[in-house]
Amino acid sequence: MELNESDIPALARGCAVLGTGGGGDVRVGALAATRAIRDHGPVRVVRIQDLADDELIVPLSGIGAPTVSHEMPHGEAEAHRILDEVEKIFQRRPAAIMSSEIGGSNGVAPVAWAAQLGLPLLDADAMGRAFPEVQMVSMYVKGLPADLVIMSDVVGNVTTIRPVDGLWSERIARAVCVAAGSSALMADYVLTAGQAHGAVIEGTVGRALRIGRRQTLEALQEELGAVRLITGKLTDIERRTAGGFVRGSATIEGTGADKGRSLVLELQNENLVAVEDGEVRAMVPDLIAVIDTETAAAIQTEALRYGQRVTVLAWACDPIWRTARGLEVAGPGAFGYDLEYRPVGTGV
Repeated sequence: MELNESDIPALARGCAVLGTGGGGDVRVGALAATRAIRDHGPVRVVRIQDLADDELIVPLSGIGAPTVSHEMPHGEAEAHRILDEVEKIFQRRPAAIMSSEIGGSNGVAPVAWAAQLGLPLLDADAMGRAFPEVQMVSMYVKGLPADLVIMSDVVGNVTTIRPVDGLWSERIARAVCVAAGSSALMADYVLTAGQAHGAVIEGTVGRALRIGRRQTLEALQEELGAVRLITGKLTDIERRTAGGFVRGSATIEGTGADKGRSLVLELQNENLVAVEDGEVRAMVPDLIAVIDTETAAAIQTEALRYGQRVTVLAWACDPIWRTARGLEVAGPGAFGYDLEYRPVGTGV
């Protein structure tokens, strides 16, 4: 499969949905991907089985507050600096780029990075959605060592981190990110194709494309297998940027058949928990997305505005996140919520 300029709008729409409010503004990633394809040509998409077991895969993502990355987008130089550092460390050229998270701009921008670097893009990612913290990836769940993080910012700084584990990779990378203005490009969990088998979530680039080609709310809900939590109007939004994250909440008052109902979303870059009348309707690691009721396009947390007519959908995460280890890494407790996880749609 190849990704051409004509594929980018659908990919961006799908990644926005899978971003569950975070992962960065897809418009920025889509512009970068479109420009890179025009300059360098289409991007080849490969599967793990297309690579030799000893070939290197470099997961790339933007790290930081989405509101900052929207105003301070990455240039082409950051990806080249990171690739140069990877080649110095491993003494060989990587075989493919992979999105660390398929959600938001971090799902679209790897198309640009792959085109700029002349490398194929792996049809996989490490989340199946977007999560806000560095260790919240499938490789960490599967026990792969988190012993290398490489970061580059718009100024030109390159930072190589050798953390002792995934939690320390988050703490140190977040501190470096904040020092860089709360936005940087990052490679973590550089791994071989042999290590990637069973440790990454496969097929997610293709899934994002399928989701993005659904043009109505009904078709989107069917493709996702989603539960509709509420349809209504956004009546309150509170956001603050601190420690490299966007945190806050959003309130949706029901309209039409949902008149008289009210749903509150808790945010940390992504939509984490949906609460109605004190009852939790959906929670991480399941996915919660705010969708424009008319256009069926996802609305990211930094774009939420008073008066928007929206529908909130929730659907099941990849099975890896429902394991005991997956819930420990990215379940509600990992975000400070004293909640027992219940899968969406099971009468939480």
